[in-house]
Amino acid sequence: MKEWSAKWKSSAQPRKQRKYRAKAPLHARQKMMKSHLSKSLRKEYDKRSIGLRKGDEVIVMRGKHKKTAGKITDVDMKNLKVYVDNVKAKKVSGQEVQIGIDPSNIMITKASLDDKKRIKALKRK
Repeated sequence: MKEWSAKWKSSAQPRKQRKYRAKAPLHARQKMMKSHLSKSLRKEYDKRSIGLRKGDEVIVMRGKHKKTAGKITDVDMKNLKVYVDNVKAKKVSGQEVQIGIDPSNIMITKASLDDKKRIKALKRK
């Protein structure tokens, strides 16, 4: 049996959807690590969503930390999670740890434009 297939994406079975995400290669994971833009950025860049980068300012749209704003501190391609600096939980020991958030549950409010390739991609139609 194949390790990964693009056809699993269209399956209605949850087990195949989970397998698609878990065994996806890097080029497919990069597409999964995109997030919606705010309305003002949507008009500015004429795009609905862009890939997430460290340094982007975001707002959490779903979950316990809804309406929390912060900067992205880490993008985990292996687990398909994003870590935001203001989204933390306390452990039993009292230590604070960052919580991983799914990219579909956040919205980009200010994009980090340090990379020339990203600027070029945003201008592309």
